[in-house]
Amino acid sequence: MGNLRDDISFRSLRAFHEIVSCGSVTEAARRMGMSQPAVSRMLAQLEQQIGFELFYRDHGKLVPTQDGTLLFDEVDQSVGSVERVYTLIRDIADYRVGQLKVVAPPSFSEGVLPDIVSAFLDRFPRVRLSIDSRSIETSKAMIATRAADCGFVKLPLGRSDLHFEHIVTSATVCVLSSGHPLSDRRVLTPQLLRGHPLILLGLGRTSRAQIEAEFTRSGVRPEVRLETHTVGSACALAERGLGVALVNEMLAKPYLRNGGLVLPFEPQLSNDYSFVTSAYAQPSRLTRAFLEITKAHFANEQNSLPVQSRLIVNAFDE
Repeated sequence: MGNLRDDISFRSLRAFHEIVSCGSVTEAARRMGMSQPAVSRMLAQLEQQIGFELFYRDHGKLVPTQDGTLLFDEVDQSVGSVERVYTLIRDIADYRVGQLKVVAPPSFSEGVLPDIVSAFLDRFPRVRLSIDSRSIETSKAMIATRAADCGFVKLPLGRSDLHFEHIVTSATVCVLSSGHPLSDRRVLTPQLLRGHPLILLGLGRTSRAQIEAEFTRSGVRPEVRLETHTVGSACALAERGLGVALVNEMLAKPYLRNGGLVLPFEPQLSNDYSFVTSAYAQPSRLTRAFLEITKAHFANEQNSLPVQSRLIVNAFDE
């Protein structure tokens, strides 16, 4: 009889299933989008391959034999399973299912990601998205080991197991209350900030080290009154007149709700962010789509940035 596993096609089993289900070769052919003679030939070939009859005729109507009925019960389950597989394939291809896990620092997740996520889910409403807010080093480890599909990490990475693509550069700015003595200044420098209480993000951050290095180069000792670990709290404290917050402009924008002033800080300090994936695997289609939407978001955002930040972005890209 040969190797039945190789000889019998799924299509011939489906033809058999359709004939039993509707009781007619003509109707089975219509459901399958085939001609009636083609389905009849397929049935005849199937009976020849398996070595027993599947139907007998009763007043012109096809009726399953006992063997045919026994086979139909199993084929019915198999056809249903395969149809579910085909449906899943179509859903995956059309992004109707799937899951994407993104990791990013807390301030980035709270202040920047919502707009990107909104645009992504508008395009792929049935995809499940998970956002994890972790420290920079933990984020790097999660992406490298593929515990997360992708993430946003501040440059430099300092790791060879990660692939990155630069997406945005933002300036460090000063946030202060409208009644602050320096509120009438156009630009703030370490010299102008001498003796004024400062609000800085916690020790160990690259941005904190950059700020302190500039004060040292200027011969100014920074008067740190408050330390905090989120951009949102730094802005809120500054707006209440408790000091001048030196923060990332892009991350600060969503938290400036109560009339706080934003002034450029010089010399210019840039904060460079990248979209990061594991260097050991190709990104999934969903990951690539998320990157595409991220790029579009920041392309639009760049046009709305103040001139100082826009110049930094252009200089980086050159």
